[in-house]
Amino acid sequence: MTVSTVATQPFEDQEPGTSGLRKKTRAFMQPNYLENFVQAIFNATGGGAGKTFVIGGDGRYFNAEAIQKIIKIAAANGAARVIVGKDGILSTPAASHLIRKNKTDGGFILSASHNPGGIDEDFGVKFNASNGGPAPEGLTSRMFDATKVIESYAIAEFEDVDLGHVGTAGRGDLVIETVDPVKDYLALMEQLFDFDAIHALFAGGFTMCFDAMHAVTGPYAHAILEGRLGAPKGTVINGVPRVDFGRGHPDPNPIWAKPLVDLMMSDSAPDLGAASDGDGDRNMIVGRGAYVTPSDSLAVLAANAHLAPAYSGGLTGIARSMPTSGASDRVADRLGIGAYETPTGWKFFGNLLDAGKVTICGEESAGTGSSHVREKDGLWAVLLWLNILAKRDSSVAEILKEHWRAYGRDYYSRHDFEAVEPDRASALVDELTRSLADLPGREFAGLRVRAADQFSYRDPVDGSVSSNQGIRIFFEGGGRAVFRLSGTGTQGATLRVYLEQFEPADGDHEQDTQEALKAIRNAAHEVCSLEAHLGRTEPDVRT
Repeated sequence: MTVSTVATQPFEDQEPGTSGLRKKTRAFMQPNYLENFVQAIFNATGGGAGKTFVIGGDGRYFNAEAIQKIIKIAAANGAARVIVGKDGILSTPAASHLIRKNKTDGGFILSASHNPGGIDEDFGVKFNASNGGPAPEGLTSRMFDATKVIESYAIAEFEDVDLGHVGTAGRGDLVIETVDPVKDYLALMEQLFDFDAIHALFAGGFTMCFDAMHAVTGPYAHAILEGRLGAPKGTVINGVPRVDFGRGHPDPNPIWAKPLVDLMMSDSAPDLGAASDGDGDRNMIVGRGAYVTPSDSLAVLAANAHLAPAYSGGLTGIARSMPTSGASDRVADRLGIGAYETPTGWKFFGNLLDAGKVTICGEESAGTGSSHVREKDGLWAVLLWLNILAKRDSSVAEILKEHWRAYGRDYYSRHDFEAVEPDRASALVDELTRSLADLPGREFAGLRVRAADQFSYRDPVDGSVSSNQGIRIFFEGGGRAVFRLSGTGTQGATLRVYLEQFEPADGDHEQDTQEALKAIRNAAHEVCSLEAHLGRTEPDVRT
């Protein structure tokens, strides 16, 4: 095996975000761009000599070519073994499971998650650590530092590896193991859930539509739902992964999965609708006539998790990202367990999970998961909902209403203002930040501010501090608005405004969500002078 050392120069834009490095696909296709970043990961993690890594992705455009390059760079850096999904396919939670199951030194996950795919769309590379979770901030900082001083990368010269068949191949001292991407993940799900009860649910006539959005969960959903659990053929739609996701936007929310939501609100709706995203870590749940917000889904799953075998002994704690509604906090309080509020980004749940402080975690951006892996897991959430429905013999709508009668309802919505000029977005956030100390007691659009701050998080496990994680405005009467600049887009800036209004257990739970949030929305826009800064008041995406 011949190894070449290729001279290179740093790129200035390779700082990883909350979920790795995401750019336009053509950026990654530039000479040396992908190679620089991958070599920087090896440099930041002590090299690859003798180590084992998992490699896989969501099948988007440039996925196959990038995997071949990573294998060759791993070989040149002395790696002993790589475990690759057949055809390069691995969902993000399945990759996390393989890292943990095989006790590897980490893994390379090629995805831009819920972002569109194609040569003119988005691509991403994320490194997951040996615990199976996204690289923590300390490691991503070292990776970025390494990209800024890189002078060369090492790459082996050999023919591309055939990843179309399960088996083992060798290239020099490197062993390449191609695995069935679904097999080990399915076995894990069988350990967590009562598959017999779910199988009986389908056998009894229960109907479902799972939209895989032409993304990575198609093969998993076909094998698990229609294969192992006996759901009728056709339950899974858009189940063949495509490099451009069928020219769709693989984000499971009421905007991009509108055909599924329309079906679920129609007279011909099945009992359950569900969808997952590009790399399989997000989910959407819709009952017949009942959309379940991700915040409510987290709370309902936590309150009912004991119905699944893996969680029958109870939960140790529940964690949520700061923008997620407080619905799960009240479940934790009722159960007498810890409730943790973290910054956005699944990596912040890793320490809590590793330390055994929490069992279930969730984000408002359609991510839920548990201690079974160190990533959010879309199919896991769908299977837990199915387990709960099988045990409770109730509809999704009935379960939601009963939950609100017990805990109250958090009316909740996220408004995304996309492709904002970065200077305008920064000016809005900077001005709002400077005014925080003066906001309590002031009135905006008829609502009085109770408290306001810039969220900062001290990790209860390692003591690390993450500052400037989003602005929180609390209003009297149970309302809250959160302002955050998102790091998951690839052009311009995205301002996310999260709106929440709590309605007590004995309150009105039948209001239209946007109407229930109208006062909070008006106050939020006024407090940050949104129209003056952005020149618009209507979001691009409302979920």
